[in-house]
Amino acid sequence: MDLSNKRVGLIGNGSWATAIAKMLSENLETFNWWVKDEYAKGYLERHKHNPNYLTDVEFKTEKLNISTDINEVVTNSDIIFLVVPSIYVANCLSKLTVSLEDKFVVTSIKGIIPDHYKLVGQYLFDEFGLKENQLGVVSGPCHAEEVALERLSYLTIAAENENNAQIVADFLSCDFIKTKLSKDIYGTEFGAVLKNIYAIAAGIAHGLGYGDNFQAVLMSNAIREMNHILKTVSPMNRQINDSAYLGDLLVTGYSFFSRNRMFGNMIGKGYTVKSAILEMNMVAEGYYATKGISILNEKYSIDAPIINAVHKILYEEKNAAKTIQKLSKKLD
Repeated sequence: MDLSNKRVGLIGNGSWATAIAKMLSENLETFNWWVKDEYAKGYLERHKHNPNYLTDVEFKTEKLNISTDINEVVTNSDIIFLVVPSIYVANCLSKLTVSLEDKFVVTSIKGIIPDHYKLVGQYLFDEFGLKENQLGVVSGPCHAEEVALERLSYLTIAAENENNAQIVADFLSCDFIKTKLSKDIYGTEFGAVLKNIYAIAAGIAHGLGYGDNFQAVLMSNAIREMNHILKTVSPMNRQINDSAYLGDLLVTGYSFFSRNRMFGNMIGKGYTVKSAILEMNMVAEGYYATKGISILNEKYSIDAPIINAVHKILYEEKNAAKTIQKLSKKLD
């Protein structure tokens, strides 16, 4: 599939979708943008800002073809960036009446599709008939808030065809965004899901009062656990220390911009899961991923003590302090 001279569409208007829109607007004369409601559409068109996320980012509205009709955006786009929280993907795409068979879909969603317990890429393969050569994956390490501030950030673009990956990278590259190419579609997507769970673990530990020394050990064990999982579910020659894996894990585990770390921190401080979810105005993908990965692991039976500990705290209502203390005895 040749992606040169293709029309671009973006689905989503949360914080990361808005960051992607900022990158696209740096490079494209125009692109199509699906937003979820008329209020967001009207506000963007009148005030040049997203009303709810990254509100300091100002857009040149002449570059934006904004629509609340997903079918209109998909019909008028050849390359589609899918950037909505994983819990909303199925509902969002259920409104599609047009085919994706001649589209190239770039997912930048770091979560599991609830109820289906599939990565987004696999969900697109199974539900919409996409082939591997029609899928691209954008992974970090990169926080939307730092993109808004135009702080130097790095992305990894994975696709089966390197030329297609380079074209997608060219759409996103600018003075403050550097890109790297990969063919590890499954590993980059799976790693992006796993690192959110590890960030919750780091947040819980921080909320419980554990210091930097413990966090360093936790993260070093987390990257080894991630490597073990990826080797089992998708064996290939990959460098786990690359920024798409280790870098994304570190920024999500340590940064105060990390919503998963924030969510975990609240749990560590004594919030219930329900109260933590209600207090946050953004989705902590790792919460849903924890259940999804645990169910997927029933097939593989991989030893994953950190993920198991997070699952016990979030879904089995085990005491956070006692669970992290037990986990600490398994770390080295």
